Amino acid sequence: MEKYIVVILALSFACLSLAFEPSPLQDFCVADSTASARVNGHACKSPASVGANDFSFSGLHMPGNTSNPNGSKVTPVTVSQLPGLNTLGISLVRIDYAPWGINPPHTHPRATEILTVIDGSLQVGFVTSNPDNALITKTLLKGDVFVFPVGLVHFQRNVGTVNAVAIAALSSQNPGVITIANAVFGSKPDFSGDVLAKAFQVDKSVVDQLQTIF
Repeated sequence: MEKYIVVILALSFACLSLAFEPSPLQDFCVADSTASARVNGHACKSPASVGANDFSFSGLHMPGNTSNPNGSKVTPVTVSQLPGLNTLGISLVRIDYAPWGINPPHTHPRATEILTVIDGSLQVGFVTSNPDNALITKTLLKGDVFVFPVGLVHFQRNVGTVNAVAIAALSSQNPGVITIANAVFGSKPDFSGDVLAKAFQVDKSVVDQLQTIF
């Protein structure tokens, strides 16, 4: 019996380790965007061709353009913008919000997010998984910090009359983002209107209208 318990524990730890990005096996693995190899992440540049620019990014001091329907702008610093992040399991974003602007409900399928308010005040929150679907929400002021657990739907809203700014760190070099409204009503090809009408318990004409927007 003890042997079987040891095997089960070993398998459990193996599954847990596979649920997160593996630790680097060398000092760094700067992403090579020109490589044709298909790997889970990016192939490594030759260390001989790596320089300081591979580990730096400029521009987070610049406000993002919030002139859009959501009134927000996310400026990412992931492996796509900063090749030196490859295999390191971390990334960063700056988020700018116009007054009453929102970062709409979305998820990061591969990352937990920790957000710090730099300027302004934000209402933030996330929803727990089925069946509870509990909304955990709080209003943050300058200097406050909030964490969004990996994979859960979350949002931010500027509740002030001036612009707001936040910086967030994410536990993946490539956290991914799924904006709920865009995914459901803006999929290519479209979801069946009948499916969405039944799922949201609305008339199909409402779904048709939303699909023209997204």
